[in-house]
Amino acid sequence: MIYLERVALEIKNVGLYNLILQDVEKIREKKHLTKDEILETIQTQPQILEDYKQTNTEYNISNIHIRDIESSKLEEKCKEKAQEINKKLNYLREIEKYTLDFEQSSTLVIIFSIEFFVLFSVQYFIVLLDLKEWQMLIYSLFASSVVIAWWYAKKERKKYEKNSAIYKKEYIETLKLIEKLENEGCIKKEDLIIKECDEHV
Repeated sequence: MIYLERVALEIKNVGLYNLILQDVEKIREKKHLTKDEILETIQTQPQILEDYKQTNTEYNISNIHIRDIESSKLEEKCKEKAQEINKKLNYLREIEKYTLDFEQSSTLVIIFSIEFFVLFSVQYFIVLLDLKEWQMLIYSLFASSVVIAWWYAKKERKKYEKNSAIYKKEYIETLKLIEKLENEGCIKKEDLIIKECDEHV
C-alpha cells in the first residue's frame, strides 16, 4: 500500500527526507539524482524504504498511500466489502505508530525526559533547599520513580510489540481484500492511490 514513485519524488524534493537523500547519494556515488535513480535504489536497497517509513511514522504521516473507497458510488454487491476495507484502512492508520521500534519512539523519549526532570528536582531539593536530613527519603522517592518508569516502559514495549504484530496481519488482510474487490470489478486500485501527500503541499 506504499506508492514507490511518490516515495522517490518525496525523497528527491521534500526537505524532511534530506538525510535519506544523502544516503541514496552515497550509495549511487552521485549528486543531483533523478526520480528514476532514487526509485531504482529504493528497489535494490530495502533500508532506504524502511528509513522513509520510519521518518513518516515519527512525523505522524501515514505510509498507507491508499485513500478510502467511495462506497456510495458502488453497486450493492461491492458496498459491504468496500466499507470493511475502509474500516481496516482506518484501523491501520490508527495503529501505524506502533510499527516504530520502541527504542526510537517518542514514548521512550518522554519517559527519559520525565526521569531527567525528577533527578534534577531531587538535586534541587537536597542542595539548594538544604534538605540534607531528608535526602534518604528524597532519594528513595527518586528510586521509586525509576522503578515505575522501568515498569511503564516494559508495559509500553509489550504494547508496541503486540500492535506491531496486529498491524502486519491486518495489512496483509487488507491488501488481499483490495485485490479481491478489484478482481470482482468493483474498484481499480490505481484510482485509490494517493500520489501526493497533503502534509508536504
